[in-house]
Amino acid sequence: MKTDSQIKQDVLDELAWQSSIDETQIGVIVKDGIVTLNGVVDSYAKKMAAERAAKSVFGVKAVAEDIEVNFKLGQGKSDADIAKVVVDAIKWNSSLPEDKINIKVENAWVYLTGEVEWSFQKTAAKVAVENLHGVKGVVNNIIIKQRVEPVEVKDRITKAFERSADLEAKNIQVDINGGVVTLSGTVHSITEKEEARRATFFAPGVTKVINNLKVKFYPEYA
Repeated sequence: MKTDSQIKQDVLDELAWQSSIDETQIGVIVKDGIVTLNGVVDSYAKKMAAERAAKSVFGVKAVAEDIEVNFKLGQGKSDADIAKVVVDAIKWNSSLPEDKINIKVENAWVYLTGEVEWSFQKTAAKVAVENLHGVKGVVNNIIIKQRVEPVEVKDRITKAFERSADLEAKNIQVDINGGVVTLSGTVHSITEKEEARRATFFAPGVTKVINNLKVKFYPEYA
């Protein structure tokens, strides 16, 4: 089992390895396997990249992200300009129903609302926006509306886990209440926990995932 100091060094090394991140801008604190990131970066994309990098490190149980986005002088954009490029980004993504997604921009934060039929569309809307220049953050309040029987949803999720080379399906339990899916059981890493959540969201009718999976480091993975 890794110590907190070993995890911290691995996170720092991973941040330095990522060409899109300036690791000198980001502070790392580790306690009981939980990583806290802080500091200031000049784009929301860099903030998300730092979070993904920390989550990819073996031994990390969770990531608390407290990084601020502050643009350099002259690099900021007006809310109106941001709104225009957000509208275009949604429009250009062929998987998104542009007429079903509402956009609001306030203080460089983008708020997405509306309805889509699939979870991947909700995720795609956020991804389309988060790398745009001038965006400080994204709040994704798009809801998913699709009528699917819970038994069918559970079966699809279970089969998706079984197909994944990164997941040990037998250790994951799936409970469904309406469109809300609760995952419980154990996985080997925070990356596997994220993969289980991602795979679940691809099932039709899933509106929310409560990820109660516990990260348990087995001897062969230590």
